[in-house]
Amino acid sequence: MRILALMDRRKLQRINRLWLHYGVFWLGAIAVGLVAVLYAKLIDFGYAVFLRYAADWFWLPLIVAPATGAVTVWLTRRFFDGSEGSGIPQVIAMLHGPNELGPRLLTLRILVGKILVSFLALLGGFTIGREGPTIHVGAALMFSLRRFYPSRFLAIRPGVLERRLALAGAAAGLSAAFNAPLAGVVFAIEELMRSFEQRASGVLITAIIFAGVVSLGLQGNYVYFGTIDIGSGLPRWLSLAVVLIGILAGALGGCFCWLLLNTKRWMPEVLLELRVKRPVLFGALCGLVIALVGVSANGHTFGSGYAEARSMLEGSAHVSAAYPLLKMVSMVGSYLPGAPGGLFAPSLAIGAGIGNTVHMAFSQIQLPMLIALGMVGYLAAVTQSPITAFVIVIEMINGHALVISLMATALIASRVSRFFAPPLYEALSERYLRKP
Repeated sequence: MRILALMDRRKLQRINRLWLHYGVFWLGAIAVGLVAVLYAKLIDFGYAVFLRYAADWFWLPLIVAPATGAVTVWLTRRFFDGSEGSGIPQVIAMLHGPNELGPRLLTLRILVGKILVSFLALLGGFTIGREGPTIHVGAALMFSLRRFYPSRFLAIRPGVLERRLALAGAAAGLSAAFNAPLAGVVFAIEELMRSFEQRASGVLITAIIFAGVVSLGLQGNYVYFGTIDIGSGLPRWLSLAVVLIGILAGALGGCFCWLLLNTKRWMPEVLLELRVKRPVLFGALCGLVIALVGVSANGHTFGSGYAEARSMLEGSAHVSAAYPLLKMVSMVGSYLPGAPGGLFAPSLAIGAGIGNTVHMAFSQIQLPMLIALGMVGYLAAVTQSPITAFVIVIEMINGHALVISLMATALIASRVSRFFAPPLYEALSERYLRKP
């Protein structure tokens, strides 16, 4: 009997070890995939509501956007401090900072705030995306699963398990948001870890697989912007277009990063004081700017820009050559108040606008080809993560003839951007490291 009892105890211990090593990660990855899909549907619903009332009353965003700006800033500062922005800087700070940052920046309260307040921002037409917030949500959700582990398990190497959970959640979040599993792996290595750990690789890939399976099961095997069919041939002037788009996208993306990181150098003193002392009023003022730009651009700058980018790829868009600049102004105005919102989708839309504008000078090159180059260039310039930008765009393309051109554009744009500003997410993460 004692032998049988001992064998049963060892079997239970083995099952418990397997649960702690694999089961919790699998459960968390499934939860991340489910939350990412539901969050995407909520964001789509919110923007659809905005489009309906903006179509019926074109002037209504002039009232709703300022009110939304004020409400989102108040909610963020009052109830959800730490949920502001895209969320990627918070994840980077947690991964590379002291252990106490995790319980402060990756909580379930922040997770709820991220989803709720970004949804309200889309209702007001703010130029934000859901991809960065999904990374933050995924990291927070997986980090919260540390409660399943006994204290003795966490005390062996303090902070190591929590970081692996957050890293896996962040990678799974990006993978589910774009339906791009390779991008999740590359983003985790290039932007979040800044190195490759053999032990972490299995955890990452497993989380991405489970999150991806959930996403595929609920949404099907979709491509984020649709398939970009470029054929097999390359036009004569493609090399020149690569250099031009790389420099142009790099300069615009670098300027965007500089504007966000150097507000004290370009904003008037009265606005700086308003931002510090009366942030709710400042949020309302930013909302008014977003509304004015959007109304003047016939509504094309509102929202993430997904619809505009897709219509440009299909050749049915009616955007002006100034669309990238107007969208960037709206993007800056959406980010400065500090409400939750991501940069990936708006950056891809601006990049599509750059390709659409360059097509006026290179009409002999296929429009989808230039749009793909613009997307990868501007995203690489904003994130200064050229491999991640390349992988995200390449997973949308049907045809490998453009691979080298996309890589070159991403590299050029990223290098040009560095002349204007340091890596955006890394610079923003330092602000959380400096907070008491």
